[in-house]
Amino acid sequence: MNKQQLANRIWESANRMRSKIEANEYKDYILGFIFYKYLSDTEVEWLKENDFTDEDIRTLADFETVKYVQDNLGYFISYENLYSTWINMGNDFSVSNVTDALSAFSRLISPTHKPVFENIFRTLETGLSKLGDTSGARTKAIRGLLQLIRDIPMDGRQDYDVLGFIYEYLIEKFASNAGKKAGEFYTPHEVSFLMSEIVAHHLRDRNEIKIYDPTSGSGSLLINIGRSVAKYVGSDNNIKYYAQELKENTYNLTRMNLIMRGIKPDNIVTRNGDTLEEDWPFFDDNDPVNTYDPVYVDAVVSNPPYSQVWDPANKEHDPRYSRFGLAPRGKADYAFLLHDLFHMKPDGVMTIVLPHGVLFRGGEEGEIRKKLIENNHIDTIIGLPANIFYGTGIPTIVMVLKQKRDNTDILIIDASKGFVKDGKNNKLRACDIKKIVDVVKARKKIERYSRVITKDEIRRNDYNLNISRYVDSSEKAENWDIYATMLGGIPKREINELEEYWSAFPQLKKELFVETDSPYTELAIKDIKNYVENHTDIQQFRETFQKQFSNFKLYLKDILLDQMENMIISQGESNLSDDIFQRLKMIPLVDKYEAYQLLHEDWEKIAVDLEIVQTEGFEATRKVDPNMVIKKKNGKDEEVQDGWAGHVIPFESVQETLLIEETKELKLKEKRLSELPALYEEIAESLSEEEKEEDYFNDGSFVAKEVNKKLKELKKDTLEESIFLAEKLSKVEMLMQEEKKLKSEIKKETVALQNKTKETIESLSDSQVKMLLEKKWIDSLIDNLNKLPENVINTLVGDIKALQKKYEITFFDVEREIRETEQKLALMIDELVGDEFDMKGLGEFKKLLTGE
Repeated sequence: MNKQQLANRIWESANRMRSKIEANEYKDYILGFIFYKYLSDTEVEWLKENDFTDEDIRTLADFETVKYVQDNLGYFISYENLYSTWINMGNDFSVSNVTDALSAFSRLISPTHKPVFENIFRTLETGLSKLGDTSGARTKAIRGLLQLIRDIPMDGRQDYDVLGFIYEYLIEKFASNAGKKAGEFYTPHEVSFLMSEIVAHHLRDRNEIKIYDPTSGSGSLLINIGRSVAKYVGSDNNIKYYAQELKENTYNLTRMNLIMRGIKPDNIVTRNGDTLEEDWPFFDDNDPVNTYDPVYVDAVVSNPPYSQVWDPANKEHDPRYSRFGLAPRGKADYAFLLHDLFHMKPDGVMTIVLPHGVLFRGGEEGEIRKKLIENNHIDTIIGLPANIFYGTGIPTIVMVLKQKRDNTDILIIDASKGFVKDGKNNKLRACDIKKIVDVVKARKKIERYSRVITKDEIRRNDYNLNISRYVDSSEKAENWDIYATMLGGIPKREINELEEYWSAFPQLKKELFVETDSPYTELAIKDIKNYVENHTDIQQFRETFQKQFSNFKLYLKDILLDQMENMIISQGESNLSDDIFQRLKMIPLVDKYEAYQLLHEDWEKIAVDLEIVQTEGFEATRKVDPNMVIKKKNGKDEEVQDGWAGHVIPFESVQETLLIEETKELKLKEKRLSELPALYEEIAESLSEEEKEEDYFNDGSFVAKEVNKKLKELKKDTLEESIFLAEKLSKVEMLMQEEKKLKSEIKKETVALQNKTKETIESLSDSQVKMLLEKKWIDSLIDNLNKLPENVINTLVGDIKALQKKYEITFFDVEREIRETEQKLALMIDELVGDEFDMKGLGEFKKLLTGE
């Protein structure tokens, strides 16, 4: 299974196993054991690379060898404490093995690596008791966790970083279930990626980089920044990571996450402390003179707790705040911001997530904001959608600041409308992130989305940076033309609001509407959809699109198929999007970000396959895996095999292309089987109520044994009613026999087709593999992109129809219909008869209708 499937499987199992333990707590156990497995497997792999045999590893104990391991890895785990040893112990394993191992790990950390590894398992150690009331219960729970994570590969080669992917995936899943506590340890990946792309663009020309997160949480934000920057720097080893976190369990997540991404311990500098109360220690307390090293970095990134209470007392002379002032006691937002700004190099950049209030609140915050603006530090403000963070629904912003800037303006982006619903939360799409980053890079104006504002304009607004003052992204209010509502016609003003279409299709506009001298016109044609779709302007639009993308499939085949084993996966999506954007330059109306979203959705699947091929070799395309599913067994969920699944090539794709006849025959039988319930229902509906009370019909269904029994009775009866019923039940019996036969054949043929598909995949030729990958990777993307022009055309047709319908019925039409209806009703009253009082009442009603 690929990394996404493995991550899903682990999460589903972990979520079931945690029972009543809070998600916020349970994450510390499973993530802690994943980290221990990583360290254990890493040691074994390193020893074998250095010519240690399995027998050598079993007997490692002498001081020199232990020190040799410590000097290279920073720690030592003895054979009896290895993860693999725990697995092999089976029922002999107990919770005491874990407590002994964690205690030994603490003792055997290399002195030079203590800052990275010391107390890293404390959260796990102190929390083991919550996994069960007894030693046996704890042992059982831990054994389940160890089995759960045993399939995670720990050697993240190239971009196939399965471990890192699963680790972050689990953190996100636990965050989504942790309520308000989620904000303590997780920044949504999409926000993290947005910030990282902005930072990476600023740092793209540097060879060595230091990045710092003063409220690091799980460390995912730092890691995403590092990953984006590495695309430009060229080597992960040229990036140094600084992280500080207040809560110890979250601080431990930071260290684990950084270490498991293969970052060298020398490039990890972390600290468990209160960022606002204790600034980063500039020196070692044991040697302050020789270790003095002010922390100034190329990039600071942070998602601090929003509007946290803090104590500004005695901090007037703190160099972090002395230039700009102290944030108020009840809201530490600007305290975090100024801390970040202080630690940034003159040519550095920082991004910080903050609540909207920092843009307009007065008092001390207003003064700080004014100084930041006048000193030219605020570069960009990005308004995010509401409800985008786990645990809080408040709207937030990303603020980009710099120490030194050439320009004096501020870019304002209102990205609050660009998102997709994801359960209870909103989520930035790939196209939303791409659009924001592109606008930040180009500092460009987009109507109702972004605008660059001058310092003078900000001063006129009394340094209020509320986004809505500068960018109005609200939906345009619906308005109705009074003349057209009363007398009919379509206002030319409203037609002209579709100007972007008319610029692209000028002849279409002329022919669609009647030419008049007044401000109102009419449609010149009746069948709008047919006329628009077949118009020469539209045909030209389609032809231009097809021409621009005529060789796109060949380009994709060259990049994805011919170079699949050597292409740089991390750059693939960017290169493809650049090519698509270039092609779309000649095509009006098609939204390039809509095209990017289509690419991204396909690329996520393509990249997983490419990673597998580059990691495991081309032969991986001819592999199949057991298809594991969860099924109930003795009242418990158990994972069992249900057939096979392609490691890279989907079974369905093979069946639709190489096993057409077998697949077609099976589908026909499945189709026939699906039709039988309707035939049963048809017979059931023909039964009388008395017949439905018989034993052969129970709870809306026919009972096979009773149907057979009743038929035998009816064959002895010559009554006409019995003969009719016998005919019906005979049909039921025939259907039941057919159903039984079909189910048997489908079951047998499904297994046969599964096995044949497995054999076919395992014996595919190279050309067949590429043909199937073309179908999986390329055809889907091409088909989706080809729908873009049709989306534009359909939108235009819909807009024109909406205009037509809006003024199709005038007020006078409605008034006339009312009068005609009243007159008809009045005439009908004349035909009614009744007693004296009825007629008097009807007479008054008629006067009311006729207006007499």
